[in-house]
Amino acid sequence: MHLGLSVTYALALVTGALAVPAEKLETRQQPFTSTPITDHTEPWAFAFLPDNRILVNERRGNMRLVDPTTKAKGTITGVPSVAYGGQGGLHDVALHPDYAENSMVYISYAETGSGGAGGAVARAKLTLDTNGGGALSELEVIWRHSQRAQGGLQFACRLLFGPDGALWISSGEINQMTPAQSMTGNLGKMIKLYDNGTAFAGNPFASEGEVQAQIWSLGHRNPLGIDWDADGRLWEVEMGPMGGDELNLIERGANYGWPLVSQGRHYDGRTIPAHSTRPEFNPPKAFWVPVISPAGLIIYKGSLFSDWTGNAIITGLSSQSIVRATITGDTAREAQRFSMGKRMRGIREDSEGAIWVIEDGPSGRLLKLTPN
Repeated sequence: MHLGLSVTYALALVTGALAVPAEKLETRQQPFTSTPITDHTEPWAFAFLPDNRILVNERRGNMRLVDPTTKAKGTITGVPSVAYGGQGGLHDVALHPDYAENSMVYISYAETGSGGAGGAVARAKLTLDTNGGGALSELEVIWRHSQRAQGGLQFACRLLFGPDGALWISSGEINQMTPAQSMTGNLGKMIKLYDNGTAFAGNPFASEGEVQAQIWSLGHRNPLGIDWDADGRLWEVEMGPMGGDELNLIERGANYGWPLVSQGRHYDGRTIPAHSTRPEFNPPKAFWVPVISPAGLIIYKGSLFSDWTGNAIITGLSSQSIVRATITGDTAREAQRFSMGKRMRGIREDSEGAIWVIEDGPSGRLLKLTPN
């Protein structure tokens, strides 16, 4: 969760009491044309089907089927009940690598249980009809948060399939902080599974069994964007507390420090030790103070935006922006920020290199971005 800056925190920024990235880049003129496709009620994520139609998840629990050519918008039935409230609801959607053969899609969402709400991931078979809609069937929950909490915050649960066919889940710590460091639960972790939800055999803690076997890395807060670069490395963006949003290079078995270290502060103004004080934790490759509220990430692989190949493209909520960060080896830095005038949520790259984004909120638009 990100709240407004407190007076104390704002003074800290002015007086230099809190580290601020040296470069402050001005918002640049947009180098792209935004073409609206459809509008949605609280959209969260989307995925391209092989026929170029698009699945769009709306947070209240609706999955839509969009035809970008006609801009028709149908409905996919069979979505499970979700715990809508706070930041919770229907979240991400991803296609199985063999979707063309098995029609399997994966969804993440918040669900209610004993003690509150937690994240879940399910897979189901998608059958499309001739009327511009379809249905999910044979739905099976394959992963859940190991605990639940009140408040409905910081579920994360982005989904991504890897080059080896494994399923990655970015697991938020549901605003509980300390579980991100606990090896007895899967909150605040990067999770690597087989497509059926079992722990991946090559995980760093596989020999310990139980929940530990799912974990690839730990010490994460609210990781809302994950993607691969051309070298097969996994990058992640996560929301910090009051300051300290992070872009991380994810490494096997690494600990990223939350809540023991951060470049930000607690919302009540309490300080948190900086990453530099604890060298055993992996520091971010880039961070933001004040926050950008990162909600989605791609590492751009196309050539349509020729100067952006290999860059991290990040959607921002409170910043109402798209942020471009260059990546050079193991380092990253913000290069440009484009004001969009709306809270920006999901982002994807299509097969031709166009960038698609979706706005947050009650009338969020699905937009296609192409170079001017």
